Parts: sequence; C-alpha cells; structure tokens
Amino acid sequence: MKKRSFLQSAALLAAVSTFSLAQAQTLTPIKFQLDWRFEGPAALFLQPVAKGHFKAAGLDVTVDAGNGSGGAVQRVASGSYDMGFADLAAVMEFHANNPDAQNKPVAVMMVYNNTPASVMALKKSGITKPADLTGKKLGAPVFDAGRRAFPIFQKANGIGAVQWTAMDPPLRETMLVRGDVDAITGFTFTSLLNLEARGAKASDVLVLPYADFGVKLYGNVIIASPKLIKENPAAIKAFLSAFTKGAKEVIANPAAAIEHVKARDGIVNVPLETRRLQLAIDTVINSPDARAEGFGQAQPGRLALMASQVSDAFNTKTRVNADHVWNASFLPSAAELNILPKK
Repeated sequence: MKKRSFLQSAALLAAVSTFSLAQAQTLTPIKFQLDWRFEGPAALFLQPVAKGHFKAAGLDVTVDAGNGSGGAVQRVASGSYDMGFADLAAVMEFHANNPDAQNKPVAVMMVYNNTPASVMALKKSGITKPADLTGKKLGAPVFDAGRRAFPIFQKANGIGAVQWTAMDPPLRETMLVRGDVDAITGFTFTSLLNLEARGAKASDVLVLPYADFGVKLYGNVIIASPKLIKENPAAIKAFLSAFTKGAKEVIANPAAAIEHVKARDGIVNVPLETRRLQLAIDTVINSPDARAEGFGQAQPGRLALMASQVSDAFNTKTRVNADHVWNASFLPSAAELNILPKK
C-alpha cells in the first residue's frame, strides 16, 4: 500500500510539474518600456507584475525603466519593446514627423487623462499668474513635455515672449532654487517634490498646471507596436485588463504599491515616492476630466483638438491624424474600467 501511495504521489507530482511547465511555456512575453525611472507612478505597472495579474492573463511581462517619453516611443517603434508608456504628444509628434515609418506605435489606453505639465516658480519671484511669465527666464530640458507644449499654454493665456535656458533634468529644480531661472516647466508630481528635496517648501512654490489654465492636453498613454496589434491583439487586451486590475489596487492603497517600486530600486525614498504616486493619482489619474470621460478612455473631440495643437506647437512635418494615433478597441469592458473612486 505504501508503495502504491508513493507511486500515486509521484505520478501526481509529475503531472503537476508537467502542467506548470506547459503553462510557463504558453505565457506570451511582453517587453514593456516605462517613460521614466522607477518612481512612484511606476507602481501602476509593477503592481500587476508583483501580484501575478499579468501571468494570470497568460503574459510574461518585463518592465524596464526609461529616460523620457520620446525614448519610449522610439524603442517601441524600433521593435525592441512590444509596449510602453509615453506622453501622447510624443506619440503624435512621432507619427507626424515620420509619416513613412512602417512601425508607428499606437496609443491603446489613456492613463493620465490630463497632462501633468505645469509651470512652477517660487512665490518670492512675484509671479502670480501665467501672464506674469512674459519676459521671464524659463528653464527645462529641451525634451521636457511641458517645454515642448509651452506654446499651447502661452497662446491660451496671452503670454508674451520668454527666454529659455536648457539643462539636464537633475539640474532643473536646483537652478530654480538658486535663482538662475525665474520659472521651470515639468511634471507637477516630479518637480514639486524635487523642489522640496532641494530645500523649498511646498507653500513657497507657485504651481500653474496646464490643465487648470485652458490646456486640455491628454497626458501619458499605454502604447503598442503595430506588429503586436497585428499578430497578437489578444495579448494587448489581456495586458490592459490585468493592468486595470492592478491600477485599481494601486489607487486604493498607494503605500502598499510603493513596496514594488522599492523592490526594483532599493534606494528609493519610500515616503517621498508614496507622496509622488498619490499626487499623480489626484491630479491626472483620478481627475475631474478622467471621472467624466472614464478611466482608460479618450474623447474624439479632445483628441482632434490636441492633434491640431501639437501639429502647430511642435511644428511637425505633417499634420497629426488623431485617428491614426489612438485605438480604443482593446480596452476592457466599462465595468472593468470603473475603478476611479468618487471624490
């Protein structure tokens, strides 16, 4: 009897091992490129990895840190990554400047319903409103999303000519604190907390969010390569469904989600990144516009307006065609997308 029991157990173990191996072999690999370093908002993508949501959906997802939206778009376009996270304006610019490119990434889900871009200045500068920026010295890296879109903000608020100073990203907030520039552009949840880290109090910083001053640009989206769209559309649907499940968990408990960011970068400041994530949730993920339009979705009218504004502000080679940039056919059901808590 003992021998039979042993043989049965061994056979069962072998069957389970074979099944597990088969499962592992059937997982679809997805290489995913972030727009930036492993900071608070990266938890949105690291949560479904850590919690096994992607694997449960049949995907083997690897998430890599990035160095800007432009880089994320380029890497997906080159085929080195299957999907990524990037500012929609950068996606539009790539399409319009590379009309003959065969592998133009497409936005498949809206994550930041509003652009996180803003102008920030120290209150002691005397700047209190957008019009006060006329004639001032502004600073930002040349590829900064806020700097690229500043002409749209400038036109919407009647701002006159300004002088730009370029710098590497780590120097942006330092130069504002030192007084080398009068104001900077950047993502609010990045630059505001970086200013605090350099000795400025939040109460001493004036923040002029683009979204609050007549600029209804969309922010970051999940993008997919045309190759993946053509060859494995089911994988995109599975990715977005698993991501949405993880995003709901992150919104409900940002502090717990930050642990997955720390697991990828052990030197991150947990309290700081928790605040950064919460600020991103409050300002661009669970914003009034996002609740009105629905998480993950985009409205044709806003997309068309943004396409026109980006064409003008970025002086693209061809006009942006919003229909070529956005594809909503892979989105989860309305019930699945209903993840934003009421304010």
